[in-house]
Amino acid sequence: MMTEHDARESVQDYYGKILQTKDDLKTSACCTADAMPEPLRRILALLHPEVKDKFYGCGSPIPPALEGMTVLDLGSGSGRDCFILSKLVGPQGRVIGVDMTEEQLEVANRQIVYHTERFGYEQPNVQFLQGYIEDLASLGLADNSVDVVVSNCVVNLSPDKRRVFAEIFRVLKPGGELYFSDVFADRRIPEDLTQDPVLLGECLGGALYIEDFRRLLLKLGCPDYRVVSSSKIDLNDPEVAQKAGGIGFYSLTIRAFKLILEDRCEDFGQVAYYLGSLPDHPHHFTLDNHHHFETGRPMLVCGNTAAMLSQTRYAAHFGIIGDTSVHFGLFDCGPGALQTNGDDAAPGACC
Repeated sequence: MMTEHDARESVQDYYGKILQTKDDLKTSACCTADAMPEPLRRILALLHPEVKDKFYGCGSPIPPALEGMTVLDLGSGSGRDCFILSKLVGPQGRVIGVDMTEEQLEVANRQIVYHTERFGYEQPNVQFLQGYIEDLASLGLADNSVDVVVSNCVVNLSPDKRRVFAEIFRVLKPGGELYFSDVFADRRIPEDLTQDPVLLGECLGGALYIEDFRRLLLKLGCPDYRVVSSSKIDLNDPEVAQKAGGIGFYSLTIRAFKLILEDRCEDFGQVAYYLGSLPDHPHHFTLDNHHHFETGRPMLVCGNTAAMLSQTRYAAHFGIIGDTSVHFGLFDCGPGALQTNGDDAAPGACC
């Protein structure tokens, strides 16, 4: 039976010693699932090659409206996303990267000065901390101190995911956002596969069953999360595919907020419209995979969606008509459960 210590040692060894570049990966789990938006690609082009070569993420979990924000990156690795975030938060913002792998942190710390000068900042706005994402308190991260938490294909590597998400919602400010990409499964992973060093390192062995993820967030006081995008993971290595059997793996980008929400989508007759004012989003804004707001076009929304748009940093960019004084029952909203018939549809939350 693999202990928490053994699991961490296995992951550290895989990412610190076995993998030398992203080309050493055996699956598409730890690679970009979606094309990076053009504004982010322009920043990516400014980054040091060493930082990019050591990147093992599975998506592009970087939301908009970050200027002046404090952003925490869990499992920051070589610092790729942190340095992109450094540019987006600006000189008045702050980025904190947390990782447990010494070799990865050496790369990230080595390139702080390079990116500070590249972005024209007088002083660094990024810091990297060595530690465990299950124990952010030991790193000095206080309650209600962070505007946005991001993570890129790392939570699946944790041996105690409940503690990870509990820490996330502890450090987030009220109205703060969790925006992350990770690997999920369409069923629970057999115990022997959760302890396989290759499957664990390839972000498959520790993948959460999507319904267990929903239940976990519900117990932590987050009854509604949203899937922003999804893609089926290709198991390119025959040995890995043989071990995985019929398990379906998906790379999902998910957002959740530290808000008081309901566990079902309720209808209060509310309407939301996007003002077109977010930088690099003049024509539309995507909240999730079934809420695509076109600038100026009104959309009927449930009470939870209205709260996500009006009680967070997005409030200045949306108009909300109506309140929760009159209730009309359940709101017909969103896709259903994860499809297992070969379709790449993503699982949904309550909305």
